Amino acid sequence: KLVSRIWITLIQKLDYPDPNRDNDIALIKLSEPVTLSDHVQLACIPPAETVLSNLYPCYITGWGRLYTGGPIADNLQQALMPVADHATCSQPDWWGFIVRTNMVCAGGDGIVAGCNGDSGGPLNCQNAQGVWEVHGIASFVSGLGCNFEKKPTVFTRVSAFNGWIDQVMMNN
Repeated sequence: KLVSRIWITLIQKLDYPDPNRDNDIALIKLSEPVTLSDHVQLACIPPAETVLSNLYPCYITGWGRLYTGGPIADNLQQALMPVADHATCSQPDWWGFIVRTNMVCAGGDGIVAGCNGDSGGPLNCQNAQGVWEVHGIASFVSGLGCNFEKKPTVFTRVSAFNGWIDQVMMNN
């Protein structure tokens, strides 16, 4: 909870793409540099239009609920959540037409998932060269429950917004 308060005081500027479109992404500019350490490291933005394969291993981290209706986490949580590719995630018994190509799904096994309060958190994946990349930004979970089978956590697919990210960074 202390981290949340610190982030709020560090936000200087908030920017987001066209709100009339199907986007759930924002950029913040910190008012002071972050000190890197063994516990705080950078992750890269993946190449434009990168789409991960089915079951690609990624990690969600967040401060959300520990389970449906449960308490908010006191400590940052981390879990391995393999990607469910668009062909899988958009099946009618999964998320169907709700999932767009500018989104990425992870989880769906009914055991491990993001939960309420994790929104805005990263989906980090290690690329073939061992570099960590932020492939997703937690967007939503099922109203049926946080770890409902065939309802994986849905993330904004960062690589769908590389052009917008570059534009905002150049202008700021």
